[in-house]
Amino acid sequence: MSKRVDMTNGTLGDKIIKYAIPLAITGILQQLFNAADVAVVGQFSGKEAMAAVGSNAPVIGLLVNLFVGISLGSNVIIAKAIGQKDERKVSRAVHTSVIVAILGGIFVSVLGEIFAPGVVEMLEVPPEVFPLSVKYLRIYLIGMPVILLYNFESAIFRSCGNTKTPLIALVISGVLNVILNLIFVLGFGMDVDGVATATVISNLTSSVILFCSLLKTKLAIRISLKKLRIHMDVFAQILKIGVPAGVQGMVFSFANIIIQSAVNSLGSTVMAASSAAFNLEVFAYYIMNSFGQACTTFVGQNFGAGKADRCRRTLKLCLLQSGLGTIVSCGIIYLFSASLLRVFNTDPEVIAAGQTRLGYIFIAYAFSFAQEAMSGYLRGFGVSFIPAACSVIGICGVRLTWIFTVFRLSPSFATVMQVYPISLALTAVVTLLVTIIIRPSGRYVTQGAQEGRTGSVPS
Repeated sequence: MSKRVDMTNGTLGDKIIKYAIPLAITGILQQLFNAADVAVVGQFSGKEAMAAVGSNAPVIGLLVNLFVGISLGSNVIIAKAIGQKDERKVSRAVHTSVIVAILGGIFVSVLGEIFAPGVVEMLEVPPEVFPLSVKYLRIYLIGMPVILLYNFESAIFRSCGNTKTPLIALVISGVLNVILNLIFVLGFGMDVDGVATATVISNLTSSVILFCSLLKTKLAIRISLKKLRIHMDVFAQILKIGVPAGVQGMVFSFANIIIQSAVNSLGSTVMAASSAAFNLEVFAYYIMNSFGQACTTFVGQNFGAGKADRCRRTLKLCLLQSGLGTIVSCGIIYLFSASLLRVFNTDPEVIAAGQTRLGYIFIAYAFSFAQEAMSGYLRGFGVSFIPAACSVIGICGVRLTWIFTVFRLSPSFATVMQVYPISLALTAVVTLLVTIIIRPSGRYVTQGAQEGRTGSVPS
């Protein structure tokens, strides 16, 4: 109970920070532990192994993002039900979410094992990297059921204002991941198979910790093994919100796969640099993303409680806090970028190319933080298709067009990176205009309060 944040009463600014900071730390630590995979193989197995791990990031993101988006649907539905004080709906959504995560993970694993070589080939991975990339991807995909389960369980905890329990589970599993990386690579002489196996084991650990916590909690989100099944009415609501967000993530990742293919065509040095820089830039991303997720959950609960003013105040505070956090984090990372990149690889060419990527990405983040907060605001009301459409057209459409036109005329790393600030600036402006036009707080909050009183299911 002490880990929960009361979102529908009292002050907002301090509670948003209290909610977002553990969420940001969770994302940062998750990426830090993932970066340990890249760092270990980069230092002890060579830049080919490092490139193999990095080249798979867009593919893994493509497979994971659909279900992470669906877990966002679970977050919104549960948060709204909590705001409405509908414990029965909370329980039904929780049990449905757990089953969807497990079955979805099995489905993704099977497909991934079948199509792994073809997917890596599509990425135009150099011949010396290809077998390592396939090996890493296949082992990683074995762990998809527990990876997705952890994400859905985290969404369940977030929906009731608890971001600390997922953080604790991640710290335990992440430390285990780093230890196993060193044991498998240094002790057993493994390469990408060692870090992939360590990742699977650590994700299994974190998902089990959260599952046991859900079994023991006294809150409405408690899991009962006897109640684990899919409730189709709740599942339909989760899909209505989650699928557009998931498809957005998939298309976003597909665009990144095309970008990764362009990066791969420039050689292993650029591949290694891009991989190293990515593992730094996402630290700043998780800070602004945490406020976007906070906006979704706070708006979701206040939407259910019928408190329109708190929904609007949440957006304003998330924009302010996210903007400050993004500026500070990007500045610190870029200031120490050379030293940080050297952790992954000491090649001067790799470090120089990595700094090039960071420069362009951080310019893009000046627009991205606003887009994250506004998209989170709309999703809190259950408006998921519109922000997804904005991102698909503004980000993915621009990036694909850029790679197939501008990059072909000027095939350089700088040309690839220029598409990030251009696409994110356009998307932020479009999302702002859409948010102003829709103005969802009045009509949607009234609807949410009415549903809470009648127990009706939204159409």
